[in-house]
Amino acid sequence: MKGKRNYWVLLVLILAGLVIGGFIGTCLPWEWLNYGNTYGLTQPLLLNLGIISITFGLTINITISGIIGVVLAVIIFKFI
Repeated sequence: MKGKRNYWVLLVLILAGLVIGGFIGTCLPWEWLNYGNTYGLTQPLLLNLGIISITFGLTINITISGIIGVVLAVIIFKFI
């Protein structure tokens, strides 16, 4: 399987690593795991078309625990 890799699996593993890493970072009592920055739109964008109004918003919180989760996901991907 190492010859032909499915990069959708890598994307799913990276997202799972971010989520699991963030969850572990909030559960453990170590403060340094939750150190990071938040990027994105702090105030949501509002598009009012008269009939319908759409609100856009996206924020990404990158922490040390999330980065550790991504690194572990990439390592797991290399070995499958």
